Amino acid sequence: MNFIRGENAFLNTPHFFLVLLFCMPLLGVGVVFNSPSLADSDSEAKVFIEGLAEEALVSLTGEGMSKEDRREQFRVLMLKKFAFKVIAKWVLGRHWRRSTEKEKEEYLTLFEDLMVVTYADRFAKYSGEKLIIGKAEIRGKRDSLVHSTLSRSEGAQPVNIAWRVRKTDKIYKVVDVMVEGISMGIAQKKEFSSVIRTNGGKVSGLLDELRKRLASTS
Repeated sequence: MNFIRGENAFLNTPHFFLVLLFCMPLLGVGVVFNSPSLADSDSEAKVFIEGLAEEALVSLTGEGMSKEDRREQFRVLMLKKFAFKVIAKWVLGRHWRRSTEKEKEEYLTLFEDLMVVTYADRFAKYSGEKLIIGKAEIRGKRDSLVHSTLSRSEGAQPVNIAWRVRKTDKIYKVVDVMVEGISMGIAQKKEFSSVIRTNGGKVSGLLDELRKRLASTS
């Protein structure tokens, strides 16, 4: 399971980025707001996720929207609501520190572009699925976990999704998404590490792979 090429069919739906991206990171879903609960320990984080889902629904699922406009709106939303650079650096792990400045710059550009072209077009397939926002709880000094459930098509089992969000300078951003308890960030980190290891421990091998994947989506 990974951000870019998951074998699970759910990862290839138009909702995966919200369940992502990095991450992220599948936002073409309707949103249902539960009433505030005394069990919620961080209501601001909950409101942030509610707003994220609602903004995605409005900006990415409009009828007659061109591919170019949808991709641009997706990029804007991703960079605004997700801690993209933090996530990108984390999934590269120790290899980030070992990379040259040129490699770091290209990696960030390739990863961002690949997320956009891979997932933006899928929002054109929105078919009324609902994201039901549940409780929020504080995790650590800066992070909160917002629980939600994705209601899918008839006969399909709902999917439990937990959003890890971080507050920095009074601004919330998504730093990880857990689908049925599986961290998308960790899954992506394992995949990238495997690609680098296969290429003799060189980040250049990962960059080559990202270039190939990006070229195949154009």
